[in-house]
Amino acid sequence: MSEPNSTPGETTHFGYENVKTEDKANKVADVFHSVAHKYDVMNDLMSFGVHRIWKRLTIESSGVRSGHRVLDIAGGTGDLTMQFSKRVGDTGEVILADINASMLNVGRDRLLDRGYGGNIKFVQANAECLPFPTNHFNCVSIAFGLRNVTDKDKAIRSMLRVLKPGGRLLILEFSKPSNALLSDFYDKYSFTALPAMGKLITKDSESYKYLAESIRMHPDQETLKGMMEAAGFAKCRFQNMTGGIVALHTGIKA
Repeated sequence: MSEPNSTPGETTHFGYENVKTEDKANKVADVFHSVAHKYDVMNDLMSFGVHRIWKRLTIESSGVRSGHRVLDIAGGTGDLTMQFSKRVGDTGEVILADINASMLNVGRDRLLDRGYGGNIKFVQANAECLPFPTNHFNCVSIAFGLRNVTDKDKAIRSMLRVLKPGGRLLILEFSKPSNALLSDFYDKYSFTALPAMGKLITKDSESYKYLAESIRMHPDQETLKGMMEAAGFAKCRFQNMTGGIVALHTGIKA
């Protein structure tokens, strides 16, 4: 799982660590191989269940309806895919895509066990070079995955390519709290509670230390909005949730 089109010797960040660009994908993969089977439990614990509200608001902002084609990138254990599947119905299609085989397998097993799958396909794919036709999807979503992508600009351009004109991109991601007191509390929580919970639940504190660091290295709300506009998206906007701890960015393919 080496990074495509990376130049040997270039470096990028893996949390607070600088690593060779071509090595980052494998390092991220190791994190998610480690946490895949406890991912849902940790999401509930880390967010006190609020991640479900964030995802519900994302679905409600999608504009997805019967017959649509939807691509859920970094779909993981399938929370968004499950809801999209209900909306597109028998005449629509949802593709759950994830670069990580362990996460993809957990998501597929979870959805099939719950009776989903008739209108869902599962594809292992890298967000930077999506293996889908141009002008194909009505909606593309990526929830809590963009911060793990090495070349985010390339990934956003890839998402634009596979969307139909008028199609919508949804990026749900941790962001920058708008209140200084909340930001201070969030820092303390992220760098103490998250690794401690990771050690207790998954026997892996280092992966959750990386996840906390990756949030801090992710572009803030205005920067990400600018990246979407630079890629060619129109009507770009963002909605802060929980004081800016999380933001939902949306854009339309003109």
